[in-house]
Amino acid sequence: MALAPDGQPSWMVDAIVAGGGHLVPIEQAEALVWGAPHEPLLLERVIEAHPHLRWVQLPFAGVENYIHLVDGDREWTCGKGVYAQPVAEMALALALAGMRGVGSYARASSWGHERGVNLFGANVTILGGGGITEALIPLLHPFDTRITVVRNRMQEMDGVDEVVEADRYIDALVGADLVVVALALTPDTDGMLSRNEFELMEPHAWVVNVARGRHIVTDDLVWALQEGQIGGAALDVTDPEPLPDGHPLWSLPNCIVTPHVGSTWSMSMPLLAERITANVKRYAQGDDLLGVVDPDVRY
Repeated sequence: MALAPDGQPSWMVDAIVAGGGHLVPIEQAEALVWGAPHEPLLLERVIEAHPHLRWVQLPFAGVENYIHLVDGDREWTCGKGVYAQPVAEMALALALAGMRGVGSYARASSWGHERGVNLFGANVTILGGGGITEALIPLLHPFDTRITVVRNRMQEMDGVDEVVEADRYIDALVGADLVVVALALTPDTDGMLSRNEFELMEPHAWVVNVARGRHIVTDDLVWALQEGQIGGAALDVTDPEPLPDGHPLWSLPNCIVTPHVGSTWSMSMPLLAERITANVKRYAQGDDLLGVVDPDVRY
């Protein structure tokens, strides 16, 4: 196996070795572990120069910056599902902070008025049926919520009251007290929450986004928050990202912004190391790899 680009941390090397892999020059390698998550153009040049590579492991769960490289000439895997638990934990924290008014109270400089709605007994709609959703569902169970999941591939899910097809996602927004965005960014999900969707939502509803900022049309969200069209938004991701200083979202009392820390690097390292080790073992044994990227659905 090869690890690229040069200068990657020792824990990646250790993860490969723990899986039974051997580091060799990329010219001799069958597989590549890519360690530069923000360098898609560099990876493109590496692939063009080394078309013999049969498998590429990407570090992030989201692959929108790399999807143009994914083809049928080799197998591609990513961190899909690796970071589900910490991100689900963050989604719950943001939901509680928003719905119970913690964000507004934290900004206050004097004793204020009561505010907030309960998560207990709430109607929760989750956009996306992947690993984050699977990790979030049991976290919601103690709150006796009614859970609706919107997903592309229809199938029953434990602990879910209703599963809705993706093309009916608007139906799942109506009547929801909490909407959690936890799905991959694709052309179909880019800008899926805009003015039209906000106008259909409950005036007390909160939106939590732990997926990608571009799922939400930012200008439309600002309008919805300013006009009281929805209760509020708690965003771990934004569009643009980083969110510029002085942007209206920073100062809106019904908006909470965190700097894409659903899974911090210290949380992510051991989780990604486990995935690399597991996939190296599976590759050597000829088993199915984890986190395979499907070029047709683009994640």
